Amino acid sequence: MPAACDSVLEDIEDIVSAEDLKPHDRQFVRKNVFPKVRKRSSQKNIQTDDDPPSDSIIPGAQKIWIRTWGCSHNNSDGEYMAGQLAAYGYKITDNSAEADLWLLNSCTVKNPAEDHFRNSIKKAQEGKKKVVLAGCVPQAQPRQDYLKGLSIIGVQQIDRVVEVVEETIKGHSVRLLGQKKDNGKRLGGARLDLPKIRKNPLIEIISINTGCLNACTYCKTKHARGDLASYPVEELVDRAKQSFQEGVCEIWLTSEDTGAYGRDIGTDLPTLLWKLVEAIPEGAMLRLGMTNPPYILEHLEEMAKILNHPRVYAFLHIPVQSASDSVLMDMKREYCVADFKQVVDFLKEKVPGITIATDIICGFPGETDEDFQETMKLVEQYRFPSLFINQFYPRPGTPAAKMHQVPAAVKKQRTKDLSQLFHSYNPYDHKVGERQRVLVTEESFDSNYYVAHNPFYEQVLVPKDPPLMGKMVEVNIYEAGKHFMKGQPVSDARVYTASITRPLAKGEISGLTEEFRHAPRNGTNWKAHPSADIPVKTPLSSWMALQLPWQQEGGGLKILSVSLALLAVLVMFYYGGMKTEL
Repeated sequence: MPAACDSVLEDIEDIVSAEDLKPHDRQFVRKNVFPKVRKRSSQKNIQTDDDPPSDSIIPGAQKIWIRTWGCSHNNSDGEYMAGQLAAYGYKITDNSAEADLWLLNSCTVKNPAEDHFRNSIKKAQEGKKKVVLAGCVPQAQPRQDYLKGLSIIGVQQIDRVVEVVEETIKGHSVRLLGQKKDNGKRLGGARLDLPKIRKNPLIEIISINTGCLNACTYCKTKHARGDLASYPVEELVDRAKQSFQEGVCEIWLTSEDTGAYGRDIGTDLPTLLWKLVEAIPEGAMLRLGMTNPPYILEHLEEMAKILNHPRVYAFLHIPVQSASDSVLMDMKREYCVADFKQVVDFLKEKVPGITIATDIICGFPGETDEDFQETMKLVEQYRFPSLFINQFYPRPGTPAAKMHQVPAAVKKQRTKDLSQLFHSYNPYDHKVGERQRVLVTEESFDSNYYVAHNPFYEQVLVPKDPPLMGKMVEVNIYEAGKHFMKGQPVSDARVYTASITRPLAKGEISGLTEEFRHAPRNGTNWKAHPSADIPVKTPLSSWMALQLPWQQEGGGLKILSVSLALLAVLVMFYYGGMKTEL
């Protein structure tokens, strides 16, 4: 490679020519030089006060507001991120105005959810808040204009949220979007034993796998979550056991498709469920997540046995999306309406009283009036007690967005017609007068009742009596609405405590032992325990002292700074008369 100049410098002294002043000459020339005060801009001073240097910021002392949109998988991710941040010392606040940083955990399923996400980013920026983005939107499309310059934590990188938040608070932009792999094989995601803060201390949400085996033409989530990657059975069972030891009495299994679980690691969903059932204490309950029809057809017999188990809710969410085979083909759903009916009919016969929930998309591209009427007939036939009706929204980057669209007015009318059909029947009227066993786990949105669920995961509102929370009780059903029943506890019936130990307090961190739960947190850092894969704390100063300079944060810049400083000293030796003249 040619030199940047004609001659090569062998020494720093070669920079000085014969015509340059000698050190003793410079001494006399500078004797009449007077110092001059430079007036600094007041505006710059204001900016400096508002934006202190990153070195002066102490990570772990700030308040963080977390907002999550979307499915239970996304909610579980949000709980894990909250737990890690709180364990590090950050304060998780419900007050967005007082927060120093907003962590926005997004959903990409529908346009309205992304619109809310985009508006929240704008609001945070207007309020001069630091922002970290998470969830499926930035994972699927990190180069969107409104995401430029913002920190992003990928859906499989949530175990590194502390790092991203710390750097963002210092004024840096960080993006971690990679996949978790072990010897080249994609993993289900971050470890399941990380600290977390459950939104409801009585309910543990466990993601059993990420991604799916489908390629639905309307789905944007596939772009974010990718192909199927399952957690090992042992890790999931261990997570469930840990949850029960922390007072949890209800477990939700979640993923993009629970029915496909294990196909990538040589196991299947029934195998996992039987292992989990063995670990569930008496009075606690397990709820299964959404499964697509193709992946449960071959396990119908075993699934019926599991759903009849007294510690498993007789409930299954099976999306049909449309009752037209031609529409399902355009969606690339990989099943036909007959497959869906076979699953539903079999389970209704073998699991008496089972609740089947389903989803329907109104106005998918190419859907004709005849196609839509087939969907209306299906709902009329089965009268699903739980039906999620979605007007089709074309998601950017999906094949369905390029298809011929149904007019907006037609989509809106079909959505309205299906909603009217759904609200024309009351699925729980015949249950008034029944005596049911229910598990109380939540408070109603209006704060007037506690929310319980019977063995079919049907919602039962009970009196707001604090001793009932977390209990399995018997109630008499005296009223029924469209989405709920109301029950009065039976006075002479046994009240059973579902949790095997005291539940964690709201906001308390799961996954920390007593030793670390009461340890001081600010000014500390995490590292791996030498004898077990659990987090322990080391003072930040000691941790940094164990690292070589180039391993430390900003190490490269520090080495460059030292090198320049040494160069400056050499120049000062020459020009300041400190160099011995021969």
